[in-house]
Amino acid sequence: MKLLNSNPALAERQAREILKVLPHDARALFIVGAARRRAGDANAARAVLEPLAKAQPSSAYAHHELGLALASLGESAAAIAALRRASELKRDSPQNWLSLSDQLTNNGDTEGAAAAYAEHVRASLKDPNLLKAADALRDGKFAVAEEVLRRHLVALPTDVAAMRMLAETVARLGRYDDAEELLERCLELAPGFVGARHNYALLLFQQNKPGEAIAHLEHLLAEAPKEAKYLSLLGASLGYIGEFDRSIEVMTRLLAEHPKQPKIWLNYGQTLRVTGRVPEAIEAFRHVIALNPRMGEAYWSLADLKTLRFSNAEVAAMRTQLADGALGAEDRLNLHYALGKALEDGGLWEESFQHYAHGAKLRRAMLPHDPDQNTAWVERCKALFTREFFASRAEDGSPDPAPIFVVGLPRSGSTLIEQILGSHSMVEATMELPEIIHLVGRLGRDGRKNEELDYPEVTARLSAEARAALGAGFIARTRRYRKLGRAFFIDKMPSNFFHIGLIRLMLPQAKIIEVRRHPMAACFSAFKQHFFRGQNFSYDLGDLGRYYCDYVALMAHFDSALPGRIHRVIYEDLIEDTQAEVHRLLDYCGLDFEEGCVRFWESARAVPTHSSEQVRRPIFREGLEQWRNYEPWLKPLRVALGPVFETWRGNAASAK
Repeated sequence: MKLLNSNPALAERQAREILKVLPHDARALFIVGAARRRAGDANAARAVLEPLAKAQPSSAYAHHELGLALASLGESAAAIAALRRASELKRDSPQNWLSLSDQLTNNGDTEGAAAAYAEHVRASLKDPNLLKAADALRDGKFAVAEEVLRRHLVALPTDVAAMRMLAETVARLGRYDDAEELLERCLELAPGFVGARHNYALLLFQQNKPGEAIAHLEHLLAEAPKEAKYLSLLGASLGYIGEFDRSIEVMTRLLAEHPKQPKIWLNYGQTLRVTGRVPEAIEAFRHVIALNPRMGEAYWSLADLKTLRFSNAEVAAMRTQLADGALGAEDRLNLHYALGKALEDGGLWEESFQHYAHGAKLRRAMLPHDPDQNTAWVERCKALFTREFFASRAEDGSPDPAPIFVVGLPRSGSTLIEQILGSHSMVEATMELPEIIHLVGRLGRDGRKNEELDYPEVTARLSAEARAALGAGFIARTRRYRKLGRAFFIDKMPSNFFHIGLIRLMLPQAKIIEVRRHPMAACFSAFKQHFFRGQNFSYDLGDLGRYYCDYVALMAHFDSALPGRIHRVIYEDLIEDTQAEVHRLLDYCGLDFEEGCVRFWESARAVPTHSSEQVRRPIFREGLEQWRNYEPWLKPLRVALGPVFETWRGNAASAK
């Protein structure tokens, strides 16, 4: 085996010499098949390994190598079956479980992949404490696993395997900063710990830190340039920072090596969509379905285009998959959302609503939301950020006027405003930047551990120098998203409305544009949208109504505390009189009128949001009253919204 790993060509030659004498020698046949796979000839490997696995049904080695060969050929189901058989035959082999986990991930089975990875962790360990922690982790007893691991690390503070496992444990508990620190320490002690570095890159990406993730992935790829999981994460990370051409290049390389991996095709299609290559994206999504008909995310990706209409055959296929009781929750909820959209297009409102509601219920179970906590947060902001608070801090922050923040609720028209402004020669549209949210996390903890965030109150303790430094830091960190060198740039993170107080303190010259939509239209549009991440409030009609009321109350407070500093666009007004609203918007930003801003759909820029296809069309009215088709089932939303129907427009001319 050592020779096979170090010099597969020599190992194959020696094995073939044995086969001249003993043509059925199982070990020699295995070496030939494995060497062929390592040489990149998966078909030749299969020709040897498939009959060997049949002849040696108890050989974990044969099934494992066969599984890897089948994976290279894109035969996912057969590869998974072979790798699962190998894992069952040799349960103490970490590599068997890891290969199975990787293949399940590529096939879109995240739940199965997580279970296989837990077995990989357990098989990797020999220490009884770590085995106990691994068992607890596998069983979802994260607090038990954490206690065992922390005791272990007191005795053995440099045990990097324990650190890596503890990082995974606290990440599952939602303590991502702790997980990052543990993985950083791992890599300080063991820079060559490949597993920890990959975990760290993945964690950084999941925490909206793609730039940092890329640095670690490039380090990993220097040693393993064809490793699919590194390339896949690199492609996604590049797309996240707007490097779409590089992202497509990476994914094209991946598909050349793994042409039948549905997850890679899915990511490829999503990147094509962002860049406006919609027909190619549709082809990619349908190819995913051909490879794995159970992959609900592919159906939802098609539905999320908003402009595509499913065929009768596709609707029937979705119904068939949903009838399968063994379908995983993630695939199921994606299929419910997709089928809801298909039935909406067909005018079957009641059945459509039922599917949206089923999808939302499944998603809500995964993403808890506490409306009382949200209301309390808003009250804290209102109590702190008064007119006197801002007056006493005058113009202290960074004087840079470049940022334009577009805020509001999702599905309320913020992407349309971004597209209009981004069509101006002086403005660059970037994306929903995570920088403010990261800054809030750092400020709120202020060196503390496992406690409630001290935010927004911490902002009251910031000195003038600190406020200026925060603003300058934001400008510096966002440069990587600015590709065109224009004077102004847009940060379109909708939830930044929560952080207007902080933005005003550190960037007093920044422009803030709020986009608002009719409460029923905005809330129902969010309810029937499966967001890739966040927006936990949007999966329950009552929660949505409460959130909208809190949002309107907070914005009314900022209108009073910062008179004339926030420009409000009412989406319905923009649709009714686009020319006038665009002039008003540009006047607020101090920009001359340009015809391209009212012909925004002609822009060739990438649009990485759920509204990407809609803003590549001229203004259309058909979505304004769409919610009325579902009115019989929206009573919980209407009740939760209460008196906001009288006040939702606020002062639409608050800034001129």
